[in-house]
Amino acid sequence: MSKASRRRQRPGTNPSTSRPAGAPPPTGTGATPTSANPATAGSAGAASTSGAPSTAGTAAAAGVPGGGAAAGTQRPPGTPTTSRPTTTRVGRRERQRTYVKPTFVQRYRTAIILVAALAGVALLSTFVFLSASQPAYACSTIWTPAPTASPAASATPALGYVQPDMGRQHVAVGDKVTYTYCAPASGNHYNRPGTGGPIPARVYGPSDNVLPQGWIHNLEHGAIVILYRGDSAGATPEGQAQLRALYDAFPNSPVCNIPKGELAPVIARFDQMSTPFQAIVWGRVLPMETLDQAQIVAFYEQWAERTNPEKQCAVPSSSPTVTVSSAPSGSPSAAPSASAPTSAAPSAAASTRAESAAPS
Repeated sequence: MSKASRRRQRPGTNPSTSRPAGAPPPTGTGATPTSANPATAGSAGAASTSGAPSTAGTAAAAGVPGGGAAAGTQRPPGTPTTSRPTTTRVGRRERQRTYVKPTFVQRYRTAIILVAALAGVALLSTFVFLSASQPAYACSTIWTPAPTASPAASATPALGYVQPDMGRQHVAVGDKVTYTYCAPASGNHYNRPGTGGPIPARVYGPSDNVLPQGWIHNLEHGAIVILYRGDSAGATPEGQAQLRALYDAFPNSPVCNIPKGELAPVIARFDQMSTPFQAIVWGRVLPMETLDQAQIVAFYEQWAERTNPEKQCAVPSSSPTVTVSSAPSGSPSAAPSASAPTSAAPSAAASTRAESAAPS
């Protein structure tokens, strides 16, 4: 056998059959014709089975027309051979989507925002209500003077009790003040005449909101303040009528002769005190179980414009003194006092009163 014949029988060495230009590709399975020799064909099949690249596979990989993978198909001339197969890849799994469970806040976000807003409004309303309802002052102690011995028969009674001084600083209107003793006969107070302090002298009803920060300024200028509790007879219609009668008949001030109605008397309700009624000048308190008009006037003439720190006129230096202090009959006796001027004031003192008797 010649060398040319042996080369033709080797797999993959068959020369390509020339065909004229423009001729259609051969039909059939698309595989390259092999030798008719059965032995050669078997060798080619064995080579293909063992994993050697076949002529058909080589033709398909090289893009030779007619070398497609599907048997019996014919690709038209000019069709590209790089198109991907339409079938899905065998064994490829579809990617599973991850499901994220929403949190409690995400599920109920709108409800949580609504509840938080309502709670904020409720807290703000409660704060405003409590601020408006709380009093502008506080009392550390409801002052109850200790009884003392009765005065001697020849002694001039010193009406009332001395209360420890609590200062007299001015505070802004609306500031809360805590008093060590109530009812207070001194202490911090407002400085706004007519509206904050001193306040107008008149009878204030049980429903009027009268603060000690206001009438303490009246005491500082020498006035008298008459207080009644809300549960006393002074809060009844009959008691209010008696208080108005007391106001109408009240005398001028004992030292400076200031007419009633300018600074005194201030008659108002005050609940934080140990007795139903109390008459107060600066630093001195007269407790009463009942409204005693004569005793109130005597207390005013004895002590008014003498203990207050801001004088409205020149106070006479020569005044009779009381040797023994005492309390009025029917009430606890007064605490001892070093000196107590009598109620009689020289008429010259009234003429020396400053023309401006208004509060400073």
